[in-house]
Amino acid sequence: MSGDGPSICTVLPVLNEAEYIVACLDSLMDQSIDSSDHMILVLDGGSTDSTATLVRDAISRSKERGGPHIELHDNPGKYVAEARNLALTLLPPSVRYCVELIGHSTVEANHLELRIAEWKRVEAIDSSPLAALGVRVEPRKGEHGFVEGWVEACLSSPFGSGSGQFSSFKEDGATQTPAFAMHLRTALEAVGGWDTSFITSQDSDLSMRLIEQGYRLHRTPSTSVSMTKRTGIVKWWRMGHRYGFWRMKVVRRHPQRASAIEFLPWIGALLSLIMAVTLPSFGWVLPTMYGAVLILEGIRSTFQTRRMTNILGVPLCLLMLHSSFSIGLLDGLLRDGRAPSDR
Repeated sequence: MSGDGPSICTVLPVLNEAEYIVACLDSLMDQSIDSSDHMILVLDGGSTDSTATLVRDAISRSKERGGPHIELHDNPGKYVAEARNLALTLLPPSVRYCVELIGHSTVEANHLELRIAEWKRVEAIDSSPLAALGVRVEPRKGEHGFVEGWVEACLSSPFGSGSGQFSSFKEDGATQTPAFAMHLRTALEAVGGWDTSFITSQDSDLSMRLIEQGYRLHRTPSTSVSMTKRTGIVKWWRMGHRYGFWRMKVVRRHPQRASAIEFLPWIGALLSLIMAVTLPSFGWVLPTMYGAVLILEGIRSTFQTRRMTNILGVPLCLLMLHSSFSIGLLDGLLRDGRAPSDR
């Protein structure tokens, strides 16, 4: 514990999180580390629901319980990158680590304790400076509706998660995509924080700039963050498109961030078109193989989760993810960005 203030700060950009923010803050107030060593900054991007009122209530509860210091600030920039940069200007000098969370997430009571222990372990492995430590992303606690269950099953599939923030990794190691990272404050300041031209994927851009400056990024399965994903089909499509759109912006700036697997749908579509033109009798092969893979994933998920609707819902969500992400990649190549409508 720091003698003159908290050494760790959880940064929470929020916008209309009334449904989830109480559970999020309660989980952070119940941490096993000394409450004087932890503070929470909530940056509100202009909520029109009761988010701000609920945060103020949590501030009062934390004071009564002797919990961590919580502050609520307006985020005039509205978006995540602006909120996190604002947080950097608000931190007391004692803060060394910044934990990046969101309003629709929760953590276990020993989350920060494990984060700090893992940071010290990983930091000792190599002499190069450690800038970020990411964790696993898990489904939210409780029962899931049909669509939410399909989305979670889709993201747990190797055909849906890829190697990004939703990867179900089981071993710790170096990464370019540390999900819900705990960052070293001085590393953030050294690279100028987050680039506000990225409305989404600002973390990917930040990670690449940290790597370019010689910092290490790591991830650990020792702890996790439970996160609410999309609960509607239309929102799921929009999320896939948005992720693809901003991934292309990151790749254009950092070509080394490109991953061949993310372009497989376009490669498959192009090969299928070529085969349909040059070898018409074989034009059905790749689409049929792709469809078979989706069906098998639906069957596998049904047996794994014992949810019968997954046999149709998982193939549907995988198809939507692959198509929306791929269209987003092309869209990101052709036009500038605009604010997403599904935050």
